[in-house]
Amino acid sequence: METNQTSWITEVTLLGFQVHPALEIFLFGLFSVFYTFTLLGNGVILGLICLDPRLHTPMYFFLSHLAVVDMSYASNNVPKMLANLVSQKRTISFVPCLIQMFLYVVFASAECLILAVMSYDRYVAICHPLHYRVIISWRVCTGLAAASWVLSSVLALVHVVLILRLPFCGPHVINHFFCEILSVLKLACVDTTVNHIVLFVASVFFIMGPLCSVMSSYAGILVAILRIQSGVGRRKAFSTCSSHLCVVGLFFGTAMVMYVAPKSSNPEEQQMILSLFYSFFNPMLNPLIYSLRNTEVRGALRRALSI
Repeated sequence: METNQTSWITEVTLLGFQVHPALEIFLFGLFSVFYTFTLLGNGVILGLICLDPRLHTPMYFFLSHLAVVDMSYASNNVPKMLANLVSQKRTISFVPCLIQMFLYVVFASAECLILAVMSYDRYVAICHPLHYRVIISWRVCTGLAAASWVLSSVLALVHVVLILRLPFCGPHVINHFFCEILSVLKLACVDTTVNHIVLFVASVFFIMGPLCSVMSSYAGILVAILRIQSGVGRRKAFSTCSSHLCVVGLFFGTAMVMYVAPKSSNPEEQQMILSLFYSFFNPMLNPLIYSLRNTEVRGALRRALSI
């Protein structure tokens, strides 16, 4: 009975960024601009893909899922952080905290899988163009996208169930700007080794697995690029692949530092800074790198603006 009584928390405090009040106002303005650009950029991409029939292809189908993930991920974390920057009361009820953590795991895991699927799609398109429509059929596209969302949701549900089994005892303070899973686990007053083992195994599967898939796909793409006779075409292809790899490297690199690296090398302040890359920079860069540099997307944007 004692364990059951101490296991329920009504609310927790999110410490967030503990800085001077003047700097809090500056951060509020800066993060608001980043958040607006994230929603605007991904929203435009999603709207163009939905409205322009010329973009109804497998590549843009996966890009639309990436845009949904980025907008959802940012919207799950950023609004509460912005509210806390201008509020003295920085509490959140425990149930919404668990929901925020659940959605965080879903969207982060889904992005890992979708990036891997997108790289495989480009590999097939460049290295096996004659068989592309057979290998990447709409049935395969739908199955891969659905599998990404289902696997991510199952993983998040497993983490939530394991956390609900833990007893929690004060202080109910999270040194983060949202309910990140490692920070929530620190509220438990018992050993959380099982939770950390499951988190590590899941991180290897959802981070290292997709990363290896991405690197293998781009290795094949680079080999195909080297066979291009045209110097201009080779430079253009290299420019596209290098920009993609930079974004992928930033995303998976921060994920590995947070969840695969040893705990001793991961202080809470560093976790918050790395989480900013997930919340702002990656969602803001993805539409620029994957879509707005694409001539087909720019053409669709010009057609939409000319209506």
